[in-house]
Amino acid sequence: MRIGMAFGDVRGRAPLPEITRQIQEAAAAGAASAWVTHGVGWDALTTLAVAAPAAPGIELGTAVVPFPQRHPLVLATQALTVQAAIGNRLTLGIGAGIARMVSTMYGLPTDRPARRMREYLEVLRPLLQGETVDHHGETYTAIGAIDLPGAQAPSVLIAALGPAMLKVAGELADGTITWMTGPRTLTNHVVPTITRASGSRTPRIMAGLAVCLTSAEDTVRARFAEQFALAGQVPEYRAMLDREGADVADVLIVGDEDSIAKQLARIGDTGVTDLMLAPIGTAEEQARTTAFVSTIGG
Repeated sequence: MRIGMAFGDVRGRAPLPEITRQIQEAAAAGAASAWVTHGVGWDALTTLAVAAPAAPGIELGTAVVPFPQRHPLVLATQALTVQAAIGNRLTLGIGAGIARMVSTMYGLPTDRPARRMREYLEVLRPLLQGETVDHHGETYTAIGAIDLPGAQAPSVLIAALGPAMLKVAGELADGTITWMTGPRTLTNHVVPTITRASGSRTPRIMAGLAVCLTSAEDTVRARFAEQFALAGQVPEYRAMLDREGADVADVLIVGDEDSIAKQLARIGDTGVTDLMLAPIGTAEEQARTTAFVSTIGG
């Protein structure tokens, strides 16, 4: 199981130079990958292009870029531009976005997200491969091709939690990225569903979770519950927490070195291929957590 680190809004709003420093710190500590979240702050793809020189060699990814407000021709162009800029180290994570944000902020439809994702991927994947598309579908029209010298097609992962989206991920993407999904749900729902849909291919399954190395476990867990209370009300995440029989603070990985190592091992036993860990807490707690968990992955 490879261990990567998450940066961006999930760790609190920070200046761009600070995010670059955090990514550099994680790369130096031995993290296998760095993932930038995309909320209402920094653009994830642009952030990776800025930070890449500070973290040579490691995989860089988005987790995730919402697709509804980005025509596939636009996203393919941006992704391939970044891919060329960072030396073809990009993994492109995309998702349907939080429905409440997509509808209220952009006025865009959010019905049938898996159907929309399926059609989006049917256009995006050929474009990333340099193929010409002439697509006139139910939700998208896309005509053209993108030819950017030196840019290889990135691997594509999609944020998938429900069974319909996991089926799309298995059939049309290279794997999935989850967030705040506990070990029971990963074992009984996520891993078997996408594995069945992938057929003979082995999907990449990345579990995203918050983590904090601390001796004050109860204090940190209470703080996390307060700071991420709204996340627990998002229907997409709430459904996974209900499957787990848990609340937001229950899926936080927290404790001392021995406790965290055991919790990470339990996640590894679910069948996921990757962990994307988001250190939370003070700057000191985040740095200490990054240094420790970056040494664990295999």
